Amino acid sequence: MEKVYVIGHKKPDTDSVTAAINLSYLRNKMGYNTVPMILGEINNETKFVLDYFKVKKPKYLNDVRLQIKDLNYNKNHFVNKNTSVYDSFAYMNSQLISNIPIIDDDFSFLGSVSMKDIAKDMICGNNEYLDASFENILSTIDGKELLRFDENIRGKVLVASYRSTTFIQNVKITPETIIIVGDRHSIIEYAVNSCAKLIILTGSSRIHDEHLEIARKNKVNIIKTDLNTFDSAKLISLSKNINELVKNDEVICFNETDDVNDFIAIANKMKYSNFPVVDKNNKCKGIVKLAHTADKNKKRVILVDHNEYEQSVDGLDEAEIVEIIDHHKIGTIGTSAPINFRNMPVGSTNTILYMLFKENNIEIPKHIAGLMMSGVISDTLLFASPTTTGIDKMVVEELAKILNIDYREYAMEMFKAGSTLEGKTEDEIFYTDFKNFSIEGKKVGVSQISTVSPNSILDNSEKYIKLINDLAHNSEYDIVALFVTDILRNGSYIFYNDNSCDILDECFGYDLKQGKYLDGIVSRKKQVIPTIMERLEK
Repeated sequence: MEKVYVIGHKKPDTDSVTAAINLSYLRNKMGYNTVPMILGEINNETKFVLDYFKVKKPKYLNDVRLQIKDLNYNKNHFVNKNTSVYDSFAYMNSQLISNIPIIDDDFSFLGSVSMKDIAKDMICGNNEYLDASFENILSTIDGKELLRFDENIRGKVLVASYRSTTFIQNVKITPETIIIVGDRHSIIEYAVNSCAKLIILTGSSRIHDEHLEIARKNKVNIIKTDLNTFDSAKLISLSKNINELVKNDEVICFNETDDVNDFIAIANKMKYSNFPVVDKNNKCKGIVKLAHTADKNKKRVILVDHNEYEQSVDGLDEAEIVEIIDHHKIGTIGTSAPINFRNMPVGSTNTILYMLFKENNIEIPKHIAGLMMSGVISDTLLFASPTTTGIDKMVVEELAKILNIDYREYAMEMFKAGSTLEGKTEDEIFYTDFKNFSIEGKKVGVSQISTVSPNSILDNSEKYIKLINDLAHNSEYDIVALFVTDILRNGSYIFYNDNSCDILDECFGYDLKQGKYLDGIVSRKKQVIPTIMERLEK
């Protein structure tokens, strides 16, 4: 069954990370093949939660863009370096391809050979000397083994086309001679006595027993073929290893993880159509061509705790979204086919997941209950957020019973672990939970830091104000704001870029100034963004 990635948003918080893990567990129990992933580094709070309940951190997912490996390209289309030129040509012809990757015995990519290379070698190459395996010669001329002493045959190719007496008087046969001959017994006798490397008997010619015995004594290899002398001479050069024709300079090769769009751009500029595909270890996987881009297997994803392109994984437009579970406003994401979209006005995605577990009669194990409870507590700030509903409170209480835990004491431990800012730079702190929004054509960025010790930020407010103004100027934001949420006091301190002062002043009270405390403002989703939207839509 094809794998499905379950992902939260780009700035992983406790609700999104735990929701991805929990939904993946649920779907797998229902027979699906899913894996939870994260799109960025987890924060201290989430790390505390995963460690507390002994759950492994999900792996990082960089993007879901179409890669070469997602195409149904010609896999296992290659030939071994020891394959004959003849068999390599026949394989290309049977597969209707004009060039083929060449591999060594451990499938490492060595280069490629085209039909053009083979034709050029037949016309311009040195076909007087042959270096080929005995097996390749047998196969190429459809021969029968009479005597074999060498697995590899090297030597100068001679065709006995003169009169026997003329040949014997004028042509020297050595242990490095490969002779092609018909039923000329005097030449055969001369060849076996001269210890020729290989005798090819053409046209179903017979060899006398006494000559065969001499050949056996002198270790002369002998092959018999029904082909005539002309055809045997024409084909013999094609028995050499294809490796002799390999070219590896200027060969464009693609890794199976390369983006399809990059492949298309390069392939459109080239004059040939088949490109070797390798893996990260240079092992050849096959060949890909432009036509394969029409036959692809998109990566499949389930989104949790978000439904906007800006907050999701890179390349999402090239993937197939199969499900969305969220508790935010409906955003920018659209799909080409109907999907399961569960969106509810509750305080946490994990609240919805609790309901899904119950609806599908799936037992909630303790580690999943712990993650689920942590997600609800985190996103509702232990019910202090205005996004909190009665369902959220009920879910936490039910999960706490499964865990046999005092959820309020646990929440204080979790908040304390998550709010420590020690050792972090201003940039790291600011971007811990930073989200982009597009509202009425305006570019808006809002960061929120929830902490039990806001003074560590307030004491360095000038650095944060400079960071905010620089970001707004360099990235052309209309509004950039930082909300430092004091969990214990149940309110937030606001910092913003200078150019947005008038707008935010109308949003959050007149006489707004940097670092002003906004009592009761703790939810970006329910209080901050809707307020800014209302102002910009006027």
